[in-house]
Amino acid sequence: MYEVIFYLDKRERCPTEEFLDQLELRIKAKVEKWMEKLGEEGPNLPRPFADVVRGKIRELRISFGSNHYRFLYFFFGKKVIITHGFSKKSDRIPVGEIERAERSMRDFLQRHERGEIEL
Repeated sequence: MYEVIFYLDKRERCPTEEFLDQLELRIKAKVEKWMEKLGEEGPNLPRPFADVVRGKIRELRISFGSNHYRFLYFFFGKKVIITHGFSKKSDRIPVGEIERAERSMRDFLQRHERGEIEL
């Protein structure tokens, strides 16, 4: 089992929660179900539900009707740190979303190393 955690920035802002707050209740319920599955399976959650994006960044892939939602994350021991979510409109993940996840991961790791983040 893995613990799923939402990344908080330096100002205690949670990009994942902000994105989830914009979604309809039934979509949020499906997302929650797949986040629980990610916690159960960890890196063994197969494609098409999860995939490696670049380096340590991975994606949780959720479709609802014709809409596609992605949540980018990385592993930190037995924890899944979800950096943020977004709606996907094309086949490829926008480079800006990947870079955002990488920045969040670097920030998380640096602040954890300095003792600013306790898990």
